[in-house]
Amino acid sequence: MQQDYSRKISERLWNLPDKGELESQREATFIDDIIQKSHIEKELLTETDGIETVFDGGAGCGRFSILLAKMGCKVTHFDISRPMLEKARELAAEAGVSENITFVEGALEDLSQYADKSFDMVISFDAPISYTYPNQEKVIGELIRIARKKVMFSVASRLGYLPYLSNPIQKNQFIINPECSDAWVQRCIANRQSAIDSFTFDKRAIEKFMCDGLSGGEEEIAEYERGGTPWCITYAFLPDELKSLLERHGVKNIRMAGPGAYARTIPNEILVKIMSNEQDKNDFLEICHKYDSNPYVCGMGKDNLFIKGDIEAPEAIQTVERASIGEGE
Repeated sequence: MQQDYSRKISERLWNLPDKGELESQREATFIDDIIQKSHIEKELLTETDGIETVFDGGAGCGRFSILLAKMGCKVTHFDISRPMLEKARELAAEAGVSENITFVEGALEDLSQYADKSFDMVISFDAPISYTYPNQEKVIGELIRIARKKVMFSVASRLGYLPYLSNPIQKNQFIINPECSDAWVQRCIANRQSAIDSFTFDKRAIEKFMCDGLSGGEEEIAEYERGGTPWCITYAFLPDELKSLLERHGVKNIRMAGPGAYARTIPNEILVKIMSNEQDKNDFLEICHKYDSNPYVCGMGKDNLFIKGDIEAPEAIQTVERASIGEGE
């Protein structure tokens, strides 16, 4: 597979004209999106002391760049999608924080315009890192390179995605309102029975994904070449793999979570009932955050594997290296 196809496919997919509007409404459409965004917001709000500048890579419609801008941070909102950048500008203007946000169109595969330690905190949520395959490890390294104090990412979770291969109707569990006009919701509902009827258990596909974590490839490339807009080729991480990768780049105090791990055990009817009561909803989201932050369930988040940590000071890295050399002698 040619290395630039992931980027080409991502650019085409995320630049569909309706992407800005659709992505901005996800929390009004699907409960799993509410849970994931709530988890990330709670994490961000505990990490902003001493944070003045933020790089939001794959910032979408501004869910978190606008939040941080409201808190007084200067945010670089970086995304590959023009429709989402336009929607983010619109929402930032409505929130009165446009002066705190710099909007940049670009791909995560190239952050060469930014010097080392350019931002106090670097964030990237909802798996844009996973869409940069086969460059995902390089992209993580670059995101860490431009961070001065903290990093916070969410990537596609291999253990979290594996159950999907045995559940073609998994998204139906999280529909808030089956009567809404959202095309994706209506497609999930209309195709529910046919998805069940046509389902076959594919042990080989499950074992392959368990081994290599790769979703997509030659079929997506062929569809792209025909002028289609396939879903992005996606690399899904294992928890230990992701943690080790950050450690190799000097990140310390690493903490992980699996947003959605608790909620995926609850049927749609109960989830909708919880979400219909504001107090129950807030209490539920707090419990989800606590449960999903337990290291024993971090790999079983609904879609994403969340990770955050502090940037190791260069002096600390040099101290470790000197100690290692001394041990070798």
